[in-house]
Amino acid sequence: MGGRACKFWTVIVCAIVLAPARSSAEAGFDTEHIFGFMIGTDIGNVGEREFQTQTTGRFGKGGGAYRALEHEVEIEVVPLPNFRVEVGGTASLHHITGVPGIDDRRQFNFQGISLDLRYRLLDRERAPFGLTIAAELHGDRIDETSGAKGRMYGTEFTFAFDRELIPNFAIGALNLIYQPEWARFEIGGASEKSSTIGAAFAGLVRVRPNVLLGGEMRYFRQYEGIGLSEFSGQALFVGPTAYFQLSERSRLTASWSMQAWGRPASSGGNLDLVNFERHQARLVFGVNF
Repeated sequence: MGGRACKFWTVIVCAIVLAPARSSAEAGFDTEHIFGFMIGTDIGNVGEREFQTQTTGRFGKGGGAYRALEHEVEIEVVPLPNFRVEVGGTASLHHITGVPGIDDRRQFNFQGISLDLRYRLLDRERAPFGLTIAAELHGDRIDETSGAKGRMYGTEFTFAFDRELIPNFAIGALNLIYQPEWARFEIGGASEKSSTIGAAFAGLVRVRPNVLLGGEMRYFRQYEGIGLSEFSGQALFVGPTAYFQLSERSRLTASWSMQAWGRPASSGGNLDLVNFERHQARLVFGVNF
């Protein structure tokens, strides 16, 4: 754990040193893409189009070796004021050996497609805080955790809030999350329904005109059934986030989280490595076109 954190911060420090200090950076924040695992309330201007790649890594379970990588390619457009549409496709890589309750796998597959809709209700420049509602729908042929084939459908509903804590220097954000999911596996025909609720908080400060540093803290509770019927487990993730405005058209966000505390319903312990992973990392690159 310490080695991963050290490597992460080494990369961030090097990036800050090498990043160009452009004095033309605009005042204020555009929170649309500055967070790693969370979302901000900004939507973009009408007519904007963006290409984005997002790579998410999840590492570590209760035993054995567990590595899962997802690489998503997305196109974002803003057709109307305060309304953004994003469509994407995801490929996944699984390397699983000796993990209790999960079959061993080494595979690379096309995972599925997604549609993300966001509507901004409050603009923080005209209100005490920003407020955006988001709904991400996805259909997959590969289970993101186990890599098993089947049919998986899910939705993530998010209420996003953000506010400048110190003008042009510090920004804070809050996400409230509900994720219902349905799955039917190809082998055996077993079906599952689950749901997750969560709350996440992030804070970032401007350390250079085009560099933001901070952290994110996310708490999740998972249940069997889409109606939060039977408790399965809970976990708290914490870790650093860094945002780099590489040019007027391109950007990069890097985030890493570790499970600081958790508990599955089936047993005790200080971590829930049944329903969640030990480490999560995300790298997002985007460009306007």
